[in-house]
Amino acid sequence: MELKSYLLAQLDREIALTRKAIERVPEGHNDFKPHERSMPLGYLSSLVAGMLAWIDLMIERDEYDIQGPDSRKFSPVVVSTRAELSASLDRSAAMARRALESTNEEHLLAPWTLKLAGNTVDQGPRHLMIADAVFSHLAHHRGQLTVYLRLNEAPVPSLYGPSADERY
Repeated sequence: MELKSYLLAQLDREIALTRKAIERVPEGHNDFKPHERSMPLGYLSSLVAGMLAWIDLMIERDEYDIQGPDSRKFSPVVVSTRAELSASLDRSAAMARRALESTNEEHLLAPWTLKLAGNTVDQGPRHLMIADAVFSHLAHHRGQLTVYLRLNEAPVPSLYGPSADERY
């Protein structure tokens, strides 16, 4: 299987799992934080809904600086409703799909660099950086989101296995 096909198939799986999680986000709880150092629910859910768009950034650019001059335009826009979260997921998924469909194996094998204030934080073949910085990172934040759901009495979806609230 070529890299592009693999990443597109993974994208489909991530969209479905992410949709299951954001459909459970309770409205009116955007400021909820389980701990003072935790991010608010509104920010976390908006981050989860929009993370797939990072694939577009990683296909279109050879590097990204988290503290660069245009970094703010890649920050999540916090929304208030599940419908807005779903729309954000739809937009980010469409951007990711369009970027992956337009690329090729050579580009996916080329290096991609993540920087912080001009310093390299991570670098590797683009396809591995997408797998780590998007798909694995998304699974991490989606997992955080399920904890927030539990703490807000929202049913936790089955993602990689059954949850206490949902069987397969």
